[in-house]
Amino acid sequence: MDAAGGETFGVQTPTDNSPLTRAASGDARDIDRAAQAAWDAFPAWRALGGKARRKLLYRVADLIETRAEEIAVLESLDTGQPIRFMKSAAVRAAENFRFFADRAEGAQDGLSLPTQGFLNYTVRQPVGPVGIITPWNTPFMLSTWKIAPALAAGCTVVHKPAEWSPVTATVLAEIMHEAGLPAGVVNLVHGYGETAGKALTEHPHIKAIAFIGESRTGSLIQKQGADTLKRVHLELGGKNPVVVFADADLDRALDAVIFMLYSLNGQRCTSSSRLLVERGIHDAFVEGLRERVANIRVGDPLDPATEVGPLIHPRQFEKVCSYFDIAREDGAVVAVGGERIGDVGNYVRPTLITGARTDMRVAQEEIFGPVLTVLPFDDEAQALHIANDVPYGLAAYLWTNDLTRAHTFAAGLDAGMIWVNSENVRHLPTPFGGMKASGIGRDGGDYSFDFYMETKNVAINLDGHRAARLGLPGKED
Repeated sequence: MDAAGGETFGVQTPTDNSPLTRAASGDARDIDRAAQAAWDAFPAWRALGGKARRKLLYRVADLIETRAEEIAVLESLDTGQPIRFMKSAAVRAAENFRFFADRAEGAQDGLSLPTQGFLNYTVRQPVGPVGIITPWNTPFMLSTWKIAPALAAGCTVVHKPAEWSPVTATVLAEIMHEAGLPAGVVNLVHGYGETAGKALTEHPHIKAIAFIGESRTGSLIQKQGADTLKRVHLELGGKNPVVVFADADLDRALDAVIFMLYSLNGQRCTSSSRLLVERGIHDAFVEGLRERVANIRVGDPLDPATEVGPLIHPRQFEKVCSYFDIAREDGAVVAVGGERIGDVGNYVRPTLITGARTDMRVAQEEIFGPVLTVLPFDDEAQALHIANDVPYGLAAYLWTNDLTRAHTFAAGLDAGMIWVNSENVRHLPTPFGGMKASGIGRDGGDYSFDFYMETKNVAINLDGHRAARLGLPGKED
């Protein structure tokens, strides 16, 4: 459907920044139309039984799988992500829908809380129409990560995807329509954050906003939603540490360090962009890292051999490249990379920065590209200080074979998610989210329903309890 004002914006492929398609550029009028549709559809969707919602969401998952190859190709063309990683995007997305579909029946369940003379019990009910604003990195999977639990909870949705990657959001909307979701239950509005996004966060019919993106935008969303007292769930940026102690399995640690930074073009919120290495193994570990990073295959994202593709947009490309000079000016060493590849497209050579200090910008700011900064440490106390010495607190990774250290160090980390001796391996029932500037709230399992649903307590008087009597004639204090 065309935008109310008839405006469109161009979408380009990052391989050469040539035109890929055009998308409708929605504004406040389009958001109002979508929010009204979600508002009108909410009572019937809320009243629909959990079994019926489960059946529809399973149908969505099935249709995602039938279009898996198409989704992978479109995601690569739209975002520059290598096809080797996007092949799993549809699988993960289908898993998200099935996982939350299976919880649709029990989403309203609460607790029995008896006390003397009273039975208290809680129930949950959907909060209402919600706005979901999704990012440009792995957009298809991340859209399902938000939309699936909202629908399972009984909420209706207005989805505003990132303007840099609108293509697969349209495919997802087509799939949900084909699956038989009633009109108005999910509404898609393409557009810019400054217009469509702002209108969504301010609309009175929208009771909550779930957002994935950078921390500065999350702050704006909180402000914009304040007048209508919206609840917000903000999954924001990160400058995540991976801490490697000398007693770790260093071969496995090396594999994980490289994978968690350079896969997905370094454009993931949970990437381990700061490597903290115990000084005694620093030089040898960095040398192994240097050899591997120099051999990472950069190229066409549709080539199955490609490990790193082009960055999504010229603006992001320029941002990432600016940190190469920043690193050198601050006294760090660009040991590998630090340059663009070719004259066409947004290709950056995978970069390794050594000789850094924790106060340098490359150790403090989220670059969101294939750039890894290495920081040495002498002992646990210094490692913990460096790990926590950033504004963010999304994820952290710890490599050690000392059981006591694993638990005590993890307890001291200011991060919402910590993996010990592993890369990011997601288990869907576990909480996903961060601390500090990395966000507010948690996704995953029942934690998602805590956001998309209201909890209501009902207290039943069982033993004739009577309130104190006031105002009776003839009674004095």
